[in-house]
Amino acid sequence: MYAILDIETTGGKYNEEGITEIAVYKFDGQKVVDQFISLVNPEIPIQPFVVGLTGINNEMLRNAPKFYEVAKRVVEITEGTILVAHNAKFDYRILRTEFQRLGFEFDRQSLCTVELSKKLIPGQQSYSLGKLVRALGIPLSDRHRASGDAQATVKLFKMLLAKDSEKEILKSSVRNSPRIQMDTKLVQLLENLPSITGVYYLHNTEGEIIYIGKSRNIRKRVNQHFTSENRKSVEIQKEVISISYEATGNELNALLKENEEIKRNKPKFNKALSKTIFSYALYQFKDEQGYIHLKVGKADGRKKSITTFTNLQQAKAILNSIIEDFNLCQRLTGVHPGNGNCFNYSIKKCKGACVGLEPVEDYNTRVQEVLDKYSYERQNMLVIDRGRDLDEKSALLVEEGKFKGIGYFNLNYQLNNMEIIKSIITPMKSDRDAQHIIQNYLRKNNRLKIIHLNAYD
Repeated sequence: MYAILDIETTGGKYNEEGITEIAVYKFDGQKVVDQFISLVNPEIPIQPFVVGLTGINNEMLRNAPKFYEVAKRVVEITEGTILVAHNAKFDYRILRTEFQRLGFEFDRQSLCTVELSKKLIPGQQSYSLGKLVRALGIPLSDRHRASGDAQATVKLFKMLLAKDSEKEILKSSVRNSPRIQMDTKLVQLLENLPSITGVYYLHNTEGEIIYIGKSRNIRKRVNQHFTSENRKSVEIQKEVISISYEATGNELNALLKENEEIKRNKPKFNKALSKTIFSYALYQFKDEQGYIHLKVGKADGRKKSITTFTNLQQAKAILNSIIEDFNLCQRLTGVHPGNGNCFNYSIKKCKGACVGLEPVEDYNTRVQEVLDKYSYERQNMLVIDRGRDLDEKSALLVEEGKFKGIGYFNLNYQLNNMEIIKSIITPMKSDRDAQHIIQNYLRKNNRLKIIHLNAYD
């Protein structure tokens, strides 16, 4: 038996949200056998953006029952069932939090239709409820209202049950299965972690940091530590007594903070960062005719590089992309060995720099475009990315080619004043690993907003 539900909340800070509407459909695998739908007075204001999204406002909830008045009905309709929701982590956490406020331990197995859909219906453009059910031809009315979303989830779940012919995915997706493998301490630690992007810190009984990690889903990543049977994970499980974390809003900030925090704290279970996190780099030199050559080589701290790569495979792939995008010569980029014309010249994709036919100035102008794009040496810029909240953005500052730090802002006018920019930036160390992280991230995310700060000079 399943209890398929959807919950609408006030929005707000993690674990401080209140329920504004709940819908539960008891489903026997074929049909709905019971249901409960109700508005709920959360006793706290609803965030304005949530009002716009759901249409539920504070006035509508003035005379609605408070959660303690509907709690018994929620317990009864979900008793002996597996909770099913689209993004079940969210709905289950909200329910458990509300019951904890009442001093009641609400414990159910759960299944997530997002995860099941990714496994059973792969290749969809989006797995958000609205776009997914539309793509599957499932009707959805009253979007972002508990009853409408829950009804669509019932239809989606029924389709998923039919697709799971071996029933193996359903069995393995039961959310509380890790509890069989973890002791009570680890379960309790995991319960309080959010599924957000950031950096997490594992502490021992002395409060010392024994491991630092980053993830786009902190809770999921820590769960992997707690369920893995490899030697390091088992040792971590024995020693960890508490977990703290810091939201970063995006992966770039998480990578940079992880890099700096590990070097600063040197946790016992993190690999010593005696070596850099990249092994290859792109270098430049001029030949006797004045042509600028680009060449991939092993990273050498004594040489100034244009950009760095995690491995040789990545280096070759990006170099080939550069040759294609900027119409460069294969011989002057080290791809075509030896003398004479390169292969691309024979198929008219190279303008003849390899045989001295293209003017040096013309060829070097295109190479300079590569240098400007892939190296931020001497640049002054802000990289704008997602923030920790919906109304927030993050800013990464580079001055004279040096990484200065990261900060967060809410209003665009804050970016129009260099003093304000510097005041919101938290200083961080600019080392070669940080430079590699930033360049690698910018290559992969070419739609990021970059503001060049020369306009403020």
